[in-house]
Amino acid sequence: MSIHVLGIRHHGPGSARNVNAFLEQHHPDIILVEGPPEGDELLRWSAHSQLKPPIAILAYRPDEPQQAVFYPFAEFSPEWQAIKFGASRNIPVRFMDLPLVHKFALERKEEKQEPGESQLSSNAVHTAEAKADIYHDPLLYLAEAAGFDDGERWWEYMVEHRLDSTGIAEAVHEAMQALREELPEREDRPDKYREAYMRKMIRQAEKDGYTSIAVICGAWHAPVLVNMPKQKDDNDLLKGLAKVKVETTWIPWTYNRLTFASGYGAGIQSPGWYDHVWHYPHDDGTMWMAKVARLFREKQMDTSTAHIIEAVRLAGALAALRGLSKAGLEELNEATLAVLCNGDSILLQLLREQLIVSDTIGQVPHEVPKPPLLQDVERLQKRLRLPAEAGIKELTLDLREATALERSIFLHRLLLIDIAWAHKTQVRSKGTFKEQWQLKWEPEFSIRIIEKGNWGNTLEEAAASYIAHQTKEASSLRVVCDLLEKVIPADLPQAVEVLIAQINNLAAATNDVVQLLEALPALVSVSRYGNVRQTDEALVLGIVNSMIARVCVSLPAACVGIDDDSAATMTEHIYKLHESITLLNQETQRAEWYTTLGIICDHQHTSPVVGGYSTRVLADAKVLEGDILINRFHAALSRSGNIAEAASWLEGFLKGSGTILIIDERLWSLVDQWVYQLNEADFIAMLPILRRTFSQFTHAERRKIGEKAKKGDGSIALPLQDATTETIDHERGRKALSVVAQLLGIERR
Repeated sequence: MSIHVLGIRHHGPGSARNVNAFLEQHHPDIILVEGPPEGDELLRWSAHSQLKPPIAILAYRPDEPQQAVFYPFAEFSPEWQAIKFGASRNIPVRFMDLPLVHKFALERKEEKQEPGESQLSSNAVHTAEAKADIYHDPLLYLAEAAGFDDGERWWEYMVEHRLDSTGIAEAVHEAMQALREELPEREDRPDKYREAYMRKMIRQAEKDGYTSIAVICGAWHAPVLVNMPKQKDDNDLLKGLAKVKVETTWIPWTYNRLTFASGYGAGIQSPGWYDHVWHYPHDDGTMWMAKVARLFREKQMDTSTAHIIEAVRLAGALAALRGLSKAGLEELNEATLAVLCNGDSILLQLLREQLIVSDTIGQVPHEVPKPPLLQDVERLQKRLRLPAEAGIKELTLDLREATALERSIFLHRLLLIDIAWAHKTQVRSKGTFKEQWQLKWEPEFSIRIIEKGNWGNTLEEAAASYIAHQTKEASSLRVVCDLLEKVIPADLPQAVEVLIAQINNLAAATNDVVQLLEALPALVSVSRYGNVRQTDEALVLGIVNSMIARVCVSLPAACVGIDDDSAATMTEHIYKLHESITLLNQETQRAEWYTTLGIICDHQHTSPVVGGYSTRVLADAKVLEGDILINRFHAALSRSGNIAEAASWLEGFLKGSGTILIIDERLWSLVDQWVYQLNEADFIAMLPILRRTFSQFTHAERRKIGEKAKKGDGSIALPLQDATTETIDHERGRKALSVVAQLLGIERR
């Protein structure tokens, strides 16, 4: 009977080589690996050609999917190499960690614990915090003794870069034993449960008749699996642990999610580098620097062979100065910074993203059992050729093509169930038949999909049911209309019917014109998909027309006697509604809208900014023009001598564009003279409003307006009612007559 315990780093190429070498030498009868026993059934897939790391075991509670955990494996993970070794030689492999049926139950018990039960005395809290600091990185003690300031870096040089594994297992075991003896006892109940269950699994393997047992576990646990306490003590500790139901499956993982920065407790700093070390253990830095050079050249950065040679030599020299057997990542990065980046550390960020971490993602066979909704999503990903990728992928869809339309529907349905794998970006085309998407897959999306599985077994069913639930819970007309805007491109006719019914009910029950104004733009934009998505516009146009008619009746009164903030909000609502009515392009409706704006303009108590913008809309539509517009403009700027009201009216009139001041000389003259006539105190008081108004214009508009103001010729053109014969320069007029006659082709007599 022989039990061999190998303490390893969970994701380390050197540890993985050591495990392989040990297993090749001893050929055990059974291999026990630190991991959840619920995953034993998944191990039968380890020999499948399409199961390619990085991957992870996803374990979750089917009744509460949000309580879940991932167990990742990279190709250079010692546990994965042990699993692959067993599969290739028909050696049984078992996971031996504390079952998740107990672990999840313990976590849930801690969450539900009464506040009084979890309170500690002040001394106990400080003691617990001190121990937590000690155990955050126990390897730091060994690292400092060896002259390193980081435990991870020490382990990398001592273990992961070592090519000769002779005696390494014994050395690791001795070091961990010394640490456990010297450090204060760790009051970590879950860890005690875990180690007790690991010993139980070793005893069970002995009981099952295996005579050569290989145990692959985290280095910290190795000493207590060799020096076992009495079996009764472990049994008493594990007796009566609560249980919950747990299910498991394989999912793709990414190198980015293997890092400490991702929040992974057993993470590493440089999975891309470790992948390189695993595949090229004898590299002196040359092959790594060749990868760096290739990356820089792809980014249009000049990198010569001489650069690479010099960087490798510099990295080797740094390693020698530090007493290291070979250059590691730190030395190679410093050499890259000095030789290839000319000291610019920003370029190292590119290197980190593309090589040191990398965006590698694993692969899982479609036949692996999964919850129905997750299986349906993966089936659609495969059929639509939209694989889950760790890097950012740009996708342009022409909705006139059948496949592109299906892809769009699929992505929109995922968004409806809060799976933000894809984000819509701004498309440069003016039409509505193109969509631009940016895709980036994250492993946690799998658990979110599983969480939504209670709404349906297919994506279409789950999205429709989830939207129906949100519709029922919504009490705001704007929320329901926003939902409808999101649902239309997802092609869910049943959900559309539910939403429209709710919109009808809420619209009929509200007398608040602001609610109607908030809801209408989203509702109107639905019509944009009418032709491309074969959507029946009649489903929504009836409601839209009814709501706009109600707005036209109620809006004038809502613009009277409101404060500045409400006026600004109302102006924005009118601006969006005008865009919507323009989009609908219905002549009768447009005429009714212009009549409403006319009423708003004519009411003497209408908020100035609202009245100004309403006048501008009518001016752009040629409803108000010529002398009528000039007279109204002049009257507004001389509103009973109230300078503040005049400035607010002007702000509303010029909202969005100042082009009208550039092309209409008479309006420009009015504004120019109005500003010129302000006394210093009034001008200073009005300056914030005027500055806010003109800041909305484009750079070109502001430049042209500035040029006009600089010329100072606004006083030439006066409003009609102020014009007199005394202000006309007849002599200048006679001089211009000949030129005008020539331009018009008239023979002058």
